[in-house]
Amino acid sequence: MFPNRRLSQMCIRASLSLAIFALATGSGFAASSQATTPSPEDESGQISVTVWLNLHNKAALDDMVQDMYDKTSPNYHRFLSLKDFKEQFAPTAKEAATVRDFLTAHNMKVTAMDKNNHFVVAQGRVGDAETAFNTKVNRMMVNGAAHRVNTPTFSITGPAAALVSSVQGLSDLTYHANVKPGVNPETSTPYAGVSPSAVGPDGLFFSGECLRPPEVVTFTTGGSTPKAIYSGNRYGADINSPAPNLPSCGYDAAEMQKAYGLNKVYKSGLDGTGQTIVIVDAFGSNTILSDANLFSSLNGLPALTDSNFAIFTPNGSATCTATNGCISGNWQYETTLDVEWAHAIAPGANIVLVLAADNSFTNLDLANLFAIENGFGTVLSNSFGAPEILLQNFSPSELTVENGISEIAAALGISHNISSGDSGDFLVEDTANGVPAVSVTANAASPFATGVGGTSTFLDSKQNIELQTGWGMNFARIAEPTPNPPTIPPLLFGFQSGSGGGTSVVYAKPKYQKGDTTGGVKFRQVPDISMNADPETGNEIIVTPTSVPGDDVFVEVFGGTSLSTPMFSGFWAIANQAAAAEGLGPLGNAAPILYELPDDAIIDVNLKPVDTLLNVTGIIYDPPNAPVFESAAALAGPEAPTKRFVSALFQSSTSTRWDVFTFGTDSSLATGPGWDNVTGLGTPNGLTFINKVVKAVK
Repeated sequence: MFPNRRLSQMCIRASLSLAIFALATGSGFAASSQATTPSPEDESGQISVTVWLNLHNKAALDDMVQDMYDKTSPNYHRFLSLKDFKEQFAPTAKEAATVRDFLTAHNMKVTAMDKNNHFVVAQGRVGDAETAFNTKVNRMMVNGAAHRVNTPTFSITGPAAALVSSVQGLSDLTYHANVKPGVNPETSTPYAGVSPSAVGPDGLFFSGECLRPPEVVTFTTGGSTPKAIYSGNRYGADINSPAPNLPSCGYDAAEMQKAYGLNKVYKSGLDGTGQTIVIVDAFGSNTILSDANLFSSLNGLPALTDSNFAIFTPNGSATCTATNGCISGNWQYETTLDVEWAHAIAPGANIVLVLAADNSFTNLDLANLFAIENGFGTVLSNSFGAPEILLQNFSPSELTVENGISEIAAALGISHNISSGDSGDFLVEDTANGVPAVSVTANAASPFATGVGGTSTFLDSKQNIELQTGWGMNFARIAEPTPNPPTIPPLLFGFQSGSGGGTSVVYAKPKYQKGDTTGGVKFRQVPDISMNADPETGNEIIVTPTSVPGDDVFVEVFGGTSLSTPMFSGFWAIANQAAAAEGLGPLGNAAPILYELPDDAIIDVNLKPVDTLLNVTGIIYDPPNAPVFESAAALAGPEAPTKRFVSALFQSSTSTRWDVFTFGTDSSLATGPGWDNVTGLGTPNGLTFINKVVKAVK
């Protein structure tokens, strides 16, 4: 039912209301967004545009890249050098000059040109830009802030018309960071952090026991009825637990390394040495080096120094302040999570952090291209996105640009790893804004990228994975604050957050996915792979929340596919090291290889019936009414097509209320055997994964 509904969006996207524009702003996609009627932008105002040029021989490039990832082709893994790519496919300096002259003729001042002629940047009046690109730029209020949107999409006349593929800057839609703090859902506030000095230097501050043995909890009203008795799994530490077992739960580096089988990988001499993970973020964190080095010290990781860590700012500058959108967008947390957890998984790898000046489409795209053109490394990690359907309707140029960047990366042997999003199928947000449209996250859906989804990960007492679900959480309230009278009937709050995924409405299913994903679907399926991402089973970070040097530093718990993506990028850097040790070149885009691997290389995220035996159930006694049995399914309220989930009792450390957390209920997406649209193929299986990747490309 749901896949067909998603595909049906293709026929309505041309008529979608401008209300969907409200989804594109801020650090996320707020259900309360309200958009006003557009009004013309001030034509005398200044605007900066980035004009992207068409590649040469695009059809030949498409065929070549497909052959690079087809093991039956003689061109398998024969990646291009940047010099070869430029000679065969890049625009020429003469073509860039033609575009420059076009802009100059329309009273716009050219401020930058790409060294490989991919783009030209110019600044000028809004009115001149409207004339140059045959469009109208409007101003509208969204969530109390003014934003630009242009209609119709651009068109160009004259000699430059055949040279231009996309124009950015006419609209100011932005990307959001796919980072999620561990949050008490009933208060919508993050769990309190702790000073790193609170415990000894063992790296463990929060409880590593996210799923505890079952408990029976009785709630009464004044010591009598109405009352309720609930039993089942218990989530997280008790609310009065001191450090180093703070509630609710959160994993340190050693726990994650053990869980993913990396100790054996490290003992075999593989830790990412000789490889570079390139991370692209907006704004950055002004305290990233000191925070990451404290994280490294507490977790027994190598320090980040000038020899293994570098920062580049291709847009001229990048700082994180309370006034430029960084703090409100959680980009300081995003940057910290990316750097610390890429380093935790591949401690021997170099890290290059490329920071865009802001989270605009233009500057993040330029940062990605900068990273690729400078050949920093063969693993490129992005943990930001926006709904694909939003771009398809209001910024199709952006889809063209970002897909083209991913194709260049794939042609050069770079794996462009992109988070699949933190809002499930986006239907909740879209419907709240009057547009009942589901969507995958751009650009994780590009056939030239690797989409990274998320799991909820539960460890046993020996830090092995006890069970995993696809990340997607519902919750229900079952008792009020102390003295905890029962909530009758239980209050269902429904879907909170979860791994993005589903079916693209833009890109055809690539050859490497055929036969391996949902049958009969002709479009790209997301994600390809997954790792821990649920903030309720999240990972610890060391961060200065204000991003002001000298301010207080905290240990906090974060998740989101912004966690799974840098962790997988660390895994892929190690795989590249192993391949290099065998005399092989770079592995390139991970996704096509993942679908070639045998079953034992990737752990299927599929709950067994035994995993659900201890789910929470209850009985409510409210005389003279008959007792009411609350089943696990009734308390979870899972949406179809979910088949299996895990639920657990939770007590809020702030309100003392009791809830039931349900893990594995991800909007209309569902985790199941084999590939699924929440976790992809599953999670990497340690040394077996590394060895089988190398074997697959030999």
